[in-house]
Amino acid sequence: MSSRKRGQNEDSIYKDGDRWRGAVSLGYGPDGKRRRKKVSGKTRAEVVEKIRKIKELMAKGLPVPDDKLSVGDFLDRWLANLPGHVADSTLDDYEDTVRLHLKPGLGRHKLTGLTVAQVDALWQAKREKGYSANSIRIMRAVLRKALGQAEREGLVARNVAALSMPPRIRTEEGRTLTVDQARMLLEEVAEHRMGVLVLLSLVFGLRRGEALGLMWSGFDPDARTLRVTHAVKRIKNRDPDASRKTKLVINELKTRKSRRTLSLTPELVDALKTHRSAHNKERLQAGEEWTEHGLIFPTTFGNPSDPDTFSHLFSKLAKKAGIGHWHPHELRHSGASLMLAQGTPLHVVSDVLGHASIAITKDVYGHLMEGDKRAATEAISSALLGQRKRVAPRVAPKDEEETG
Repeated sequence: MSSRKRGQNEDSIYKDGDRWRGAVSLGYGPDGKRRRKKVSGKTRAEVVEKIRKIKELMAKGLPVPDDKLSVGDFLDRWLANLPGHVADSTLDDYEDTVRLHLKPGLGRHKLTGLTVAQVDALWQAKREKGYSANSIRIMRAVLRKALGQAEREGLVARNVAALSMPPRIRTEEGRTLTVDQARMLLEEVAEHRMGVLVLLSLVFGLRRGEALGLMWSGFDPDARTLRVTHAVKRIKNRDPDASRKTKLVINELKTRKSRRTLSLTPELVDALKTHRSAHNKERLQAGEEWTEHGLIFPTTFGNPSDPDTFSHLFSKLAKKAGIGHWHPHELRHSGASLMLAQGTPLHVVSDVLGHASIAITKDVYGHLMEGDKRAATEAISSALLGQRKRVAPRVAPKDEEETG
């Protein structure tokens, strides 16, 4: 039998067996029903203190933490509220990270009880399973973003993901085509319908999706410019009635830095004009089966080209050129390397690549500038020391020697 006793100015507090329990009225919810927050403790004083803290939060207009909400349930709710706020491809990445890594590792913990140590333990477990530092960085970034929302809502007092130990990223130098290899490749693809795409990807270090998303509306032969505004991506198909799980989309690039205008040489303008003539012939041959998207490098029926299909095609073309297996992303790395080798300033390379900041370009390609740094040191050393005349050592007069 439980005993009930309420103190002055207190909500209901009573003893239930060997535990003390209490409840605080939180007002009424959207459904018109009264909401209450229940607490328990070993002593009456413990329950009184918990109720006091709840009232303190309410007085400040802050939400009362839900002690029963698990990390997994919160992550599901967070994802459900993201559509319309992030790109579909970004949402796909978040969902995969939550489903494959965060929920299995942390989902059963209570959101309010999640600790830095538990999060660090997950990163350590991922390292032991062989996940790269960059993969763990992505996991941490997604959890940090989700818990940032929980912190804003007052569900947690601090963002334990932000406080967790970040992985140490070692930038891999990656492969780059030599000038001879690049020429062999371009010679092989010169007559291919995707040959100009390979050329532009190499010259400007375009991302695969960006190259496939180039639009004729962005090509100005008179001004000799080409605007990069869109990208082709494969994302999950969220239509429950769709027959396929994924679909190709043409998305506008998100950031100002990624939307950029490239300067073309006369040779590149001519290459694009020649490609446009071949493109128009394909469109006439396709007739009514052609679907117009305005793309420079679509399929033979005008639809967006699948990035993965292009990767397989590019590998075959590279092997046929006698340079072995290569991935389109290595064209980007090669383009940046060739620009820097030709003395292009780092900030210009950063703009051409569409990096968010010059710091990113420096982190990824800084190792290619060792020769420039050495040349700079030699130049200033020569200016300061190389032309300096030798001065004969001063000989002290005899009287100075005697008094010294």
